[in-house]
Amino acid sequence: MALHQTITVLNTMDSAYVNGEQIRQLFAAYPAVQVEVKKVEGDKGSTEFVKMTIPGSDGKGAGGKAPTFGIVGRLGGIGARPGRIGIVSDADGAVAAVASALKLADMQSKGDVLKGDVLVTTHICPDAPTLPHEPVDFMDSPVDILQMNEHEVLPEMEAVLSIDTTKGNRVINHKGIAISPTVKEGYILRVSEDLLRLLEMTTGRLPVTFPVTTQDITPYGNDLYHINSILQPAVATDAPVVGLAVTAQSMVPGCGTGASHEVDIASAVRFAIETAKEFTQGLCSFYNPAEFKRITELYGSMKVLQTSGKPAVPTA
Repeated sequence: MALHQTITVLNTMDSAYVNGEQIRQLFAAYPAVQVEVKKVEGDKGSTEFVKMTIPGSDGKGAGGKAPTFGIVGRLGGIGARPGRIGIVSDADGAVAAVASALKLADMQSKGDVLKGDVLVTTHICPDAPTLPHEPVDFMDSPVDILQMNEHEVLPEMEAVLSIDTTKGNRVINHKGIAISPTVKEGYILRVSEDLLRLLEMTTGRLPVTFPVTTQDITPYGNDLYHINSILQPAVATDAPVVGLAVTAQSMVPGCGTGASHEVDIASAVRFAIETAKEFTQGLCSFYNPAEFKRITELYGSMKVLQTSGKPAVPTA
């Protein structure tokens, strides 16, 4: 099902010359899909943000009423050239996001049109820098996290699935995919029962989740440890955000090459597709609105966790 699209995208991205225009060309046979490419310069180079819009039969982009679903392929870069040759592990999020859009486009051309719009965003950088991090090195990015969120987390998205390689840690000892609890407006909520059901269905296995700390949902740049950037979209939106992690049993650095497993990425694509189907039909919820209303009534807003926080008080 999704393996063909995954391999197609992997082969396209595994190149020192890949750019946003090559991603656009993957959708040349699907005129209903709109692909936008924008090059952005940063302090450490440049990258090209790509936005793919797959319109729904009752999508809000055309005046309809069906919910709009967002898929974000989160990463630092798809390559770390010239230091590393080839596609890096960190690229899995971008591969999964673009492959999801490609699969949705192919479905649409064959008559399987989702009810609501699906917006897919990521960025293409084959020569991103690396960054020291414990327990293994991270991929860095030529642009900062605020720029990423500006171009990837869109106000039209009513729920966000953030796909990211999450292998450089000791807390997810599972090869495949895993989902996070839902994060909304600074609250870490319970894991969505609907998403657990979809994870079971698409993998054929018991669902795997991963732990999220308060630190992980705060913005980068506050000198706190983050497992990675998988939940950084949550600082830029009031929509519910769930992380979809491509995982490994062992620790794999984001800048490691030869570490992208097409079957695991295809599992992430299948999950994203099924979630998009159900969410845009109103059959899948990322959180319980009544429960969220109750927790905010009891404990107030936690939106401060979406900010950089209070300035540090100098010590004597």
